[in-house]
Amino acid sequence: MKTSTAALLALIYSHVADSFVHPAAYGRSSSLRMSANPASSTFLTPELAKSCIDVAGGSPTYAYSLVSLESSADACLAFPNAYGLTVRYAAKACPNGSILKFFSSKGIHIDASSGYEVRRVIAAGIPPEHISLSSQELPEDFAALMDMGVKVNACSVSQLERIGKHYEGKGQKVGIRVNPGVGSGGFSKSTTSFSKTNVGGPSSSFGIWHTLVEDGTVPAIVEKFGLSVERIHTHIGSGSDPVIWQQVAQKSLSFCEVWDSVTTLNLGGGYKVGRVEGEVTTDLKEIGKPVADAFKEFAKTHGRELNLEIEPGTYLVAMSGALVATVQDKVFTTGDGSHTFLKLDSGMTEILRPSLYGAIHPITILPGSGKTEDIGNETEEVIISGHCCESGDILTPKPGEPEDLEERKLRKAEIGDILVVDGSGAYCSGMSSKNYNSFPEAPEVLVDKEGKVHLIRARQTLEQVYQNEVEIPEEIF
Repeated sequence: MKTSTAALLALIYSHVADSFVHPAAYGRSSSLRMSANPASSTFLTPELAKSCIDVAGGSPTYAYSLVSLESSADACLAFPNAYGLTVRYAAKACPNGSILKFFSSKGIHIDASSGYEVRRVIAAGIPPEHISLSSQELPEDFAALMDMGVKVNACSVSQLERIGKHYEGKGQKVGIRVNPGVGSGGFSKSTTSFSKTNVGGPSSSFGIWHTLVEDGTVPAIVEKFGLSVERIHTHIGSGSDPVIWQQVAQKSLSFCEVWDSVTTLNLGGGYKVGRVEGEVTTDLKEIGKPVADAFKEFAKTHGRELNLEIEPGTYLVAMSGALVATVQDKVFTTGDGSHTFLKLDSGMTEILRPSLYGAIHPITILPGSGKTEDIGNETEEVIISGHCCESGDILTPKPGEPEDLEERKLRKAEIGDILVVDGSGAYCSGMSSKNYNSFPEAPEVLVDKEGKVHLIRARQTLEQVYQNEVEIPEEIF
């Protein structure tokens, strides 16, 4: 009996989906292993990876698993709470419209980080009243957004004053984002010093410094303009140390005491996902239960049952996405410090995290034929380099030392083989350095529950890279 290609792909993907373990199941310590010879990546078999490339019209391409997206969404929607929960997807993590629509269909709302992002989300069909904006730069059209129903959190004193002046005496509802004085960054154990992923504490510019709430400065501004504070927002970074997170939750509740009008406390996101062995995955139940208990105590004391909001980004999409690339060259050096290098048709133009943070991602070599039977057994130790003319375009930095390299033991690769970078669903497509060296923006595909691959963003053309350039008179030269 013959089986159609579509049916075969569905059968293969069904097997992968059944064996997929979402990070929520790992608990505090990730059980992911960077095996040199896996038969598939996190959710891509050789056949499925090849199908992603074909549908995208070539590599590199981002691929997302609908099975995994749903699993992570369900995990976040089960976050412990006392009197109601609103999950807001941090759209900046991966703002593709198809992903936004899927999360919206699950009842998840949106956290936006700029006015442009708000407009993009609305264009995807998300109701304005389901969008919350916390931005380093208050958009010029903030009032138009607020009048549409977008919930805006003032993230500085000047932002609060601008909102107040526009809505003076109208009882406009507003949120206040507070820097609670400590943070939790994924690449730093300090709660107060600088880290690129720490957005709380004295080394961070995010939010209104907590003493300005405590000394009456912020309450005075609220009273002066007749504003109504309905939300308190805090976010400490992408470390999500359970102890720190719970401490901040307690402190955040104290800010809710300042205004009787507060009905919601938003504790942000930053929940870690262990992409590789040794990295910690946040246990949502572990950090959530004590917070739910604290909300109950607050209700007993103050007679107000607060709604809880959380803003996961990484947790929702990181392990639901992969970068699918091709090994386009292989070179070596000799002598001390020599290496074998696999050069990709991708790099920091699609995945900036290794260059920016020294982030480590699982990497899998699959046969270029796209056939499981062609998987080889030989391994080698290699450095993975990107296609950009940039010395920092490396996908295998040394863990903890981003300025250094570390060889990765992988299946022996040939030119033309497929290379999958897992854990690329968050802060990759949405944070790419596209168009560097004039490389076009990569396409995106979605693998549905039956294993069918759908194009959800086409590859940018070269003309689109420079279409906004404007000619000037030649005599100027």
